[in-house]
Amino acid sequence: MSKKDKEKKVFVLDTSVIIYEHNSILNFDEHDVGIPITVLEELDNFKKGNDTKNFEAREFIRLIDKLAKNQMLHQWNPINGKGKGNFRVVMDTGGNGLVDANKVFNEDKADHRILNSALLLQKEEKGRKVILISKDINLRLKAKALGLQAEDYTTGKIQNISSLHTGNTIIEEVDPNIINLIYEKGYCPPEDVLGKIKPMKNHYYILKSGKKSVLAFYNSANGMVEQVEKKNAYGIKPRNAEQAFAIHAVLKPEIKLVSMQGVAGTGKTLIALAAALEQKREYKQIYLARPIVPLSNKDIGFLPGDIKSKLNPYMEPLWDNLKFIQNQYSESDKEYSKIAEMVTNEKLVITPLAYIRGRSLSNICFIVDEAQNLTPHEVKTIITRAGENTKIIFTGDIHQIDTPYLDSQSNGLSYLIDRLKDHELYAHITLEKGERSELANLANELL
Repeated sequence: MSKKDKEKKVFVLDTSVIIYEHNSILNFDEHDVGIPITVLEELDNFKKGNDTKNFEAREFIRLIDKLAKNQMLHQWNPINGKGKGNFRVVMDTGGNGLVDANKVFNEDKADHRILNSALLLQKEEKGRKVILISKDINLRLKAKALGLQAEDYTTGKIQNISSLHTGNTIIEEVDPNIINLIYEKGYCPPEDVLGKIKPMKNHYYILKSGKKSVLAFYNSANGMVEQVEKKNAYGIKPRNAEQAFAIHAVLKPEIKLVSMQGVAGTGKTLIALAAALEQKREYKQIYLARPIVPLSNKDIGFLPGDIKSKLNPYMEPLWDNLKFIQNQYSESDKEYSKIAEMVTNEKLVITPLAYIRGRSLSNICFIVDEAQNLTPHEVKTIITRAGENTKIIFTGDIHQIDTPYLDSQSNGLSYLIDRLKDHELYAHITLEKGERSELANLANELL
């Protein structure tokens, strides 16, 4: 074996990595990739259905079939692309002088057979570093217990979540004359506020001078810092600066993509829905969708009733927000009856996100709630569906992940915020102040 071959690592992929991103096999540069045969078996079980995991499984199977080019998969095959390594399918046989993970952990299961494949590859590829790649923390711990190196799949992962783009900045000790100028004219040149610092596109500011303050926004279209007025949205009045910024971003037609991040009770979904209803005449439909994350990791088929009954528990928080907006008006007001009419006529649709796959999103205001439970690939898929006159709004809390293979650094919402900041079509707001109740704030702060 040449020195160059010894330097090439062998990465063994767990099923969780492929479900997270089906083309992950292409992201290991010149290194080789091993696929345990048990992974193919698990993907075969996943291939039927409409969930994201089913889509990813089907796409990976097609990719492997394309890369194989009628070659035997138990041998090393080249991965297409300049500077890429090879791939092969690895058996999962324990014994023959090898540690058997099934016996060590006293159970025959898919995870242990995947570990056996990595151990076999470690024996066959002596002199080369073999690394198990998995989104499953427990599987990585088991691998290390058996003397296998194991790592998370880090493509698309945000390295420093504490410095994630917030979308707004507080600037103290601003010249009071500048604040007066913004109130009088409605704008000022950015250098008057920021000096030589280059402003980020569609960034929001709270400018302060003693007791004086003004809310502002850098408009990349005209290169000016403009005043942001606190506007009501379909009966919902912003209770803090961040909520005012969020309403401004959703109502501004030049901004086609908005994200809102914040803990429970900060008003993300409520503000997004109210601002969308405020401009209902601008769109053919308003879609409010959220990913289905089954309780206790059980499929919704375990729940009693028809499909509508099964989905109601997941959609109830969205209906709660809609009812809250409706209750800002009396039953005699036209705004109250208009919401009910929009639901009846399907101009306002609340639906699981899986039901949107394959739809064309033209002339639609599309709100995606709980976006932290999406993978980066899912977020990209949603945005690429956008047609003419479509606005997409993502809301979520990156620290409240309900799916087992995502975290605050690898979820789709964090990825979106990090990759699209400083773009003229995108605005982001971090909502920090809880407005649900004093009790809810207490829980967020102390529990």
